[in-house]
Amino acid sequence: MVTAPDGLRQRGPNLWTYEEPLRFLGVEIGRIMTVVRLSSGGLFVHSPAELTPQLHAALERLGAVRFVVPASKLHGHLYMEQYRAAWPDVELFAAPGLDGRRTDLTFDGLLGDTPDPRWATDIDQVAIMGNRLLTELAFVHRPSRTLLLGDIGYHIGPGSPLRTRLYARLVGVYRRIGPPIDYRLTVTNEATLRRSMHEVLAWEFDRVVPGHGDVLETGGKRAVLEGFGWLW
Repeated sequence: MVTAPDGLRQRGPNLWTYEEPLRFLGVEIGRIMTVVRLSSGGLFVHSPAELTPQLHAALERLGAVRFVVPASKLHGHLYMEQYRAAWPDVELFAAPGLDGRRTDLTFDGLLGDTPDPRWATDIDQVAIMGNRLLTELAFVHRPSRTLLLGDIGYHIGPGSPLRTRLYARLVGVYRRIGPPIDYRLTVTNEATLRRSMHEVLAWEFDRVVPGHGDVLETGGKRAVLEGFGWLW
């Protein structure tokens, strides 16, 4: 699988990813944006990256950006205003709690368990609840059988820098897909979280695009089941 000079990498039918650096607590963990071309022809952008001129041109070649969504109030919202400036008809959606954090933005809708009808043909979603601090949205792109995650889906592999690998071992996400230890420690309702994850695991998916780390091209359902083994 080849990454184009503009940074976009096609992962499956009408599905692309784009990676950019991100440092957290002095550790490079990176972050991943996902772009889906919907059946309608418009683009659905998950966890938008900084809109550089090169990325803007690349997206224009794919289609018109129509919907921009974050994974949560903490993940994937920093550059949403750039997408509204570039595509005036774009619609921005808020994860639970994000509208209170980003009062500088006007949102066109709030994300929950039910996908918007305009992307429901291609994409399903569920709110991952049960954590005291964070409600995250998980999405699945049905045609490519791809699960999209945010901060509940770290996947740090052996190709990462040494410091990143050490951090991943410390927080329990080295070579496994799942949330770091701080998320687990702030779970207040395991039964609710378990129900949310059962909904995710009921989807048909094979590939997993994590919020941070390496995309898992195959075996994703088993990896998610094992990564959340502490919950079962």
